[in-house]
Amino acid sequence: MSSSKRQRFAAPDDDNDPSISPPRVKRKVQSTVTNGAVANFFKPASQKKDQPRVAWSERAPDDDSPATLLVGRYDDSSKALEPSDRDDKRTKVAAFDLDSTLIISASGKRFSNDPLDWKWWDSTVPAKLRTVYQDGYRVVIFSNQNGFSLHRDPGAKGPDNTKRVAPFKQKISAVLAQLDIPTSIYAATGKDVYRKPRTGMWRELCDDYHLEDIDKDASIFVGDAGGRLAVPASGANKAIAKDFSCSDRNFAYNAGIKYQTPEEFFLGEQPREFSRDFDVSTYTFSDNNSQADDVAFEKKNAKDIVLFCGPPGAGKSTFYWRYLKPLGYERVNQDILKSKDKCFRAAKGHLEDGEPVAVDNTNPDPEVRGQWIDLARTAGVPIRCVWFKTPVSIAEHNDVVRALNRDMNPEARAALPKLAFNGFASRFRQPKTNEGFQDVVEVDFQFRGTKEEFAIWGKYWL
Repeated sequence: MSSSKRQRFAAPDDDNDPSISPPRVKRKVQSTVTNGAVANFFKPASQKKDQPRVAWSERAPDDDSPATLLVGRYDDSSKALEPSDRDDKRTKVAAFDLDSTLIISASGKRFSNDPLDWKWWDSTVPAKLRTVYQDGYRVVIFSNQNGFSLHRDPGAKGPDNTKRVAPFKQKISAVLAQLDIPTSIYAATGKDVYRKPRTGMWRELCDDYHLEDIDKDASIFVGDAGGRLAVPASGANKAIAKDFSCSDRNFAYNAGIKYQTPEEFFLGEQPREFSRDFDVSTYTFSDNNSQADDVAFEKKNAKDIVLFCGPPGAGKSTFYWRYLKPLGYERVNQDILKSKDKCFRAAKGHLEDGEPVAVDNTNPDPEVRGQWIDLARTAGVPIRCVWFKTPVSIAEHNDVVRALNRDMNPEARAALPKLAFNGFASRFRQPKTNEGFQDVVEVDFQFRGTKEEFAIWGKYWL
């Protein structure tokens, strides 16, 4: 990425790069630690035999942000410190998630910070990856890592999770050394453009290896987060839980390559049924998307209040700027004014000046809306409601698209926590005219924007 800060590959740190495999375990595949490897590990650095290394670097999404992407490159040659020229002709990519796809904890713990607590997900994994590499694929790993940060936030509370970086590097060094093929790992530690299903890590890969002509028909991404539905127990077959998310399947969609689960790729199992909360592929761009004539809103009063109702990310602010601002409405927004009292004072002032007001807040229930209805009665003006019927799943998508794309975020709003959407959903009550509204205008969700904006919006971001 041309806009990202990069610390180019630094020499590997011996303290973070033990070249031994994990201890023997009972499930699936056993580690292959040789006496020679153990002996070599305990030798002084000056006496160790030359061994393959992992070169690490850190990258940031932009020049104003701290590094959140950890990149490790394993190579069995002296070229490990920079992208290898000998593999430039590899245009097929075989990419893999890490946890629960290539490896799992040997202890059975869901999360483990012990660098030796790992084993292959299945005994077929290392041989399969070596075969894929021999078949001319570029083998890479893309992993979301929530357990550590590369740099401590000065304002953060709680333990310093930057201390978990070194054990992670140690574990990955052991995994890649046992696999022993040229490969790279990209580990996203933040909730930014690098995090799957967003394609920041994919773009970094393409940039690192100058991949301008990837054979996407032959390329593949394998990961366990496929949105698969739960399978109930049947006879001797145990129940199977549903996938925790669909982020890996969505990442492959965004990159334009095939997707398989670990069970399909390594074990040859048949695909299971899956579902998405929000299927972006059902939306298509139309030249009419940016037109206003599909919105049934017209000004009815010289001075009134238009109250918005809808979840964060429903398109309320965009609706105001495109349709109400040209009609002379003044906007009142709590994200900008920071308190409800300031919103009421601002609205009252605009009405006293003879200006119509648009209240650009979520206003989920009759109790909140009733306060604005009371203000309208006191001011002697009508009040109308515009109800944004955007599903919460789409609203969450819109919120992240806005937060992570500066050109689509003129007010520089940060992404909201899921709690904000769940809170709206729990409080929401459908607005009705008998609350005191002159009318309720219903606005169904439809993407309204340019073709370039749709190219961004029409990817999976959650």
